[in-house]
Amino acid sequence: MTKKDLVEMLQDKVGLPASHIAPIVETILELTKEALERGEPVKISGFGQFVAKEKAERLGRNPRTGERMIIPAHKVLTFKPSKLLRNKINQET
Repeated sequence: MTKKDLVEMLQDKVGLPASHIAPIVETILELTKEALERGEPVKISGFGQFVAKEKAERLGRNPRTGERMIIPAHKVLTFKPSKLLRNKINQET
């Protein structure tokens, strides 16, 4: 699903024109990004939680050459689905 698909589905459900819905979707995504950049978790009830976690610097290996290298500290984005979402997905498969 793309952002465009999301706007079109909302347009069908709500009945507003895409020109009204697109800025709302864009704003929600922007606010989500800003919260994650600040290190705040984003919890959406009934859906799940997005969290930006810190990964420490570590020793790794280049898979192509086998050369050892240091992987610098960085952040990774994780998503933990809610029980409701997990149950819904598992029911349909």
